[in-house]
Amino acid sequence: MRIQNKHCLLLVVCAFALTSCDRPREYVPALPITSAPALKLSEPVDQLDELAREPMLVQHPDGTIFVAGYGANVPCLWRSGDGGATWTRVQVGTEAEGAIGNSDVDLAVSPSGTLYFVVMTFDRAKEEGIGIAVGASRDVGATWTWTQLSNDRYDDRPWVKVGPDGAAHAIWNDGSGVSYAVSRDDGATWQEQPRIHPQGGSSHLAIATTGEIAVRISPISASAHMQHEGVDLIAVSTDGGASWEKHAAPGERTWTFPYVENDPMPRWVEPLAWDASGALYYLWTNPAGLWLAQSTDRGATWMTWQIAQGGELRYFPYLTARRPGELAASWFTGRGVDLQVQVAKVDIVQRDFPLRLAQAPPFAPDSWERRQPPGEPRRRDTAGEYAAIAFLRDGRLAIVTPIQDDQAKRGGFSFRTIAAQ
Repeated sequence: MRIQNKHCLLLVVCAFALTSCDRPREYVPALPITSAPALKLSEPVDQLDELAREPMLVQHPDGTIFVAGYGANVPCLWRSGDGGATWTRVQVGTEAEGAIGNSDVDLAVSPSGTLYFVVMTFDRAKEEGIGIAVGASRDVGATWTWTQLSNDRYDDRPWVKVGPDGAAHAIWNDGSGVSYAVSRDDGATWQEQPRIHPQGGSSHLAIATTGEIAVRISPISASAHMQHEGVDLIAVSTDGGASWEKHAAPGERTWTFPYVENDPMPRWVEPLAWDASGALYYLWTNPAGLWLAQSTDRGATWMTWQIAQGGELRYFPYLTARRPGELAASWFTGRGVDLQVQVAKVDIVQRDFPLRLAQAPPFAPDSWERRQPPGEPRRRDTAGEYAAIAFLRDGRLAIVTPIQDDQAKRGGFSFRTIAAQ
């Protein structure tokens, strides 16, 4: 989390030959993008309840969909047993039982069905993180076991993911590097590990179906209170987190520090994803456009596609992957009255074949700047730093965005699905 109140296709292919933390080099001639038929976006299902900023979603092996978001003074989780048509609030426990948190969230589920819910606590008066807690449920959210992973000043941006062996991995940052903990007993206990890196922020976490772990380490951390200039890395572990190989992230980007409300190039979460073949992907934006990189050697070298260029600002991307070369992405464009959420599906048949890109119609999120004076023209707000997207078991995509409307006293989230035409 950072401090609140944020406000023609061309393909360029770059193969990056990297050594540990070196800048990329080597360029490959451009290839065309093939436009696939447009995707169909459903009407939203609006769940009105507590505010759910920066919501995350995950689907349980039994088909239940869970959504978490923040904005209340307690951890908030919802479930749907009918594919997202209706939603009910999940009782995740009491403060005495360890269910503590009011900020950044993440969800994950193990192959056997253990559900994980990690949440940050943020002191809004001091604008500092002060804790990270993680809950685990072995009965589809009916009962929970909570563990306090950290109570350190500047605790920030937790993530949790589960490997194919059932081990759960959690990361976060506190201005002194990327912290890391593992549970190998379905969340009953957690063991803190050596820091993944002594500097930087926990920008994202992804685990492959083959067990490799990837962590995006960014230069800004501690809710935008700290910067470690030049720390712009992707760390990969092939031994369950015991050791890490680190490489510079492909591409060019700038980071604004200290934080400014009208950041010319907003960035925070820099998403990673693994597909079923073990290829690693990274999605980012810069003033030139939207970029997707693929590595088939665990981050040592990369091929990069520019999948959009020109037009208005693109920022706060999110990425997920499923079958080999099958990805889905979301990002924001515009600001204020022009703010929209973009959704695309990407298919990479072969690295030397044209990439296929299909987009859904963009939509305006039902989230508005907070504390605007009455009578002032209203401005939309992202209400977070990504729009989470996931593949569902029935083949559709799902995306969840916040409902943040203080003037109308409305809070919650909107759930949409995306399918082929």
